Amino acid sequence: MGLPFEISTHVLIFILTFVFVLILGPVFIPLLTRLKFGQTVRDDGPKSHYKKTGTPTMGGVIFLIPVLVISIFYARQDPRILPLVFVTLGFGLVGFIDDFIKVVKKRKDGLYWNQKMLGLLVIAVTFAVYVSRTQSSDIIIPFLGMENTFSLGWLFVPFTIVVLIGSTNAVNITDGLDGLAAGVTLIVTVFFTIVSMTRGEWDYVKIFCSMISGGCLGFLAYNSYPAKVFMGDTGSLALGGAVGAIAIMMKMPLILLIAGGMYVIEALSVMIQVMWFKLTGNRVFKMAPIHHHFELSGWKEVKVVTVFWTVSIIFCIIGFFALRLRFC
Repeated sequence: MGLPFEISTHVLIFILTFVFVLILGPVFIPLLTRLKFGQTVRDDGPKSHYKKTGTPTMGGVIFLIPVLVISIFYARQDPRILPLVFVTLGFGLVGFIDDFIKVVKKRKDGLYWNQKMLGLLVIAVTFAVYVSRTQSSDIIIPFLGMENTFSLGWLFVPFTIVVLIGSTNAVNITDGLDGLAAGVTLIVTVFFTIVSMTRGEWDYVKIFCSMISGGCLGFLAYNSYPAKVFMGDTGSLALGGAVGAIAIMMKMPLILLIAGGMYVIEALSVMIQVMWFKLTGNRVFKMAPIHHHFELSGWKEVKVVTVFWTVSIIFCIIGFFALRLRFC
């Protein structure tokens, strides 16, 4: 009798968050428009993106508000969800300040790099120290089964910080096409939702993943091509923090590299482009991140997003094999 109740609980949370976001969309999108919180498109970006100039940004608040409200109620039952919320909203706040400076103060780059990094580091260090004091420093090794772990010892705290900073920047880089980051994150968090169902100790993670999944699906109603709103750094930094924190809590940062392989590819494409250009003066890709390379190669934006979603599903299937999960 326990399993159907658990399934219905997280499905209910998923639906509740999804509906909450659908309701908030028509409230916040016109508000963001009236406040003139419009997106500024890169001068060196694809010309097809110029028409997106002025589209409301900072839309991450549309799914972060439901996550906050529902988490507050659930925390009465299981306060272990609060550290996940702390990282998500903390990174989202840094992104919000960055977006605010861009659209209101008209400073194109938003926060200076050191300011943004300091904000992210304060949150990441706080979370890393908390987790190091409340759970073991073990992480699951891919393809060896969930019971085979490796202890990081004193390296756990710096490792956790790197995971969080890396994941939030990777999702931020992925957020470059209508529906891309929200769709990929929906797929990744559904993956972690399914995995978290295998152990009762991860019930709070399952609920949190359901919230993030529901929020992303609801946001796609307004962010899919042609987007009526962009999540901005407010949303992308928050989602990156969320998936990184989930992976840490479940001892699966290495599994995140597999299931979140699309994030990895996007981030690597930027690193490769920058490094190769500095070394040779030439470019590997027509434009980085790699989703722009495919656009400039003639792919329609919808095709790029659809293919990247499909690849993300494949990565998550590989993730199940990496954990040796059996469903029968």
